[in-house]
Amino acid sequence: MATAIEKCVHCGFCLAACPTYNLLGEEMDSPRGRIYLMKNVLEERLSADDAQPYIDRCLGCMACVPACPSGVEYGDLLVSYRALQEDQRRRPPLDALARKLVIETLPYPRRFRLAAQTGKLSKALTAALPDAFAAMLNLLPAKLPPALPIPPVMPAKGARRGKVALLPGCVQQVLAPEINYAAAQLLAANGVEVHNPPGAGCCGSILLHIGAERQARDIARRNFTQFPADVDAIITTAAGCGSGINDYELLFKSQPDAERATEFSQKVMDFSAYLAELGLRQPAGFEEERRVVYQDACHLLHAQSQHAEPRALLNQIPNLRLLEIADAGMCCGSAGAYNIDQPAIAAQLGQRKIESILAVQPDVIVSANIGCITQLRQQLDRLGNPLPVLHIAEILHQACAD
Repeated sequence: MATAIEKCVHCGFCLAACPTYNLLGEEMDSPRGRIYLMKNVLEERLSADDAQPYIDRCLGCMACVPACPSGVEYGDLLVSYRALQEDQRRRPPLDALARKLVIETLPYPRRFRLAAQTGKLSKALTAALPDAFAAMLNLLPAKLPPALPIPPVMPAKGARRGKVALLPGCVQQVLAPEINYAAAQLLAANGVEVHNPPGAGCCGSILLHIGAERQARDIARRNFTQFPADVDAIITTAAGCGSGINDYELLFKSQPDAERATEFSQKVMDFSAYLAELGLRQPAGFEEERRVVYQDACHLLHAQSQHAEPRALLNQIPNLRLLEIADAGMCCGSAGAYNIDQPAIAAQLGQRKIESILAVQPDVIVSANIGCITQLRQQLDRLGNPLPVLHIAEILHQACAD
């Protein structure tokens, strides 16, 4: 943590990249401002309570990392600081209850489904609820989709070109099971044998990013023995999962299973990256032109440096016209549980993003992260706009269907 702090020379290159600084215009709501605050808290020159509101407002989008000429590992610093302070923090009762609900439900699909079904009955009461609870309910769709089970093994079609395992995720299983289903179907159609380990589950990323380090480790460990050892890659269809798993070396530092955690993380690949490297078999495409905006998920673009791969896949589709938008790298405001913790800021960022998207008049919005997809759909619902928002696996599956 100290090394990351010392690297920052307060040059200001991060300011233009930071969503909260752009929105709020406050120095302490910028990466260099937060580094200054964290440094002073750790040196006991400032109370943690005084710094905490600014640290809480950080999305953890990592847009500042590629913008930094000094190579500050801001992500490692933020994750470590949040975990350190969480052990000492005393939250107000309602805040503590909201956080407990996040920790105890989101990583567990069965619990989350039950909570979501119960929550839908209370949506009419959102105006009378505290912000965090209202935000949770507002993110729920009008109707939960039915489950789409994937067999334990999906054979490759034609000559086998690869063998992978699919990370099931947590929230996505409930809100959008069609994403992993489309990904598995598409991979199989492109010659990949897909394994779907029944004992696999949440990777812990959603907890890691909010400072719940111990709980994140406990959940992550469950996956280490669930996946076949002889797969080429473990595929994730959620950018936030891939980013969090990349942090396993930090999460499991000095832990007995640190080596196993590192080996696991090194096998994980984003769906787009794997398929772009493999190469699509000739896609059929669409009968009529589709104007598509690909919305960059921060944890794929900034945290995993994947800009070209999803675009390369989309550009292979006949009659798909890829459109670019202003401020493409700016966060949409989802950021894991951020739109629950900071609903007002998340809503403003979501509104800005959807305005940029609608300005180029697309037929479809495509993204690579369930949080972004949920956030964009919520913004479109607010406007009464039926524009579809799909995961990249879904639109590629549509375009490649026989």
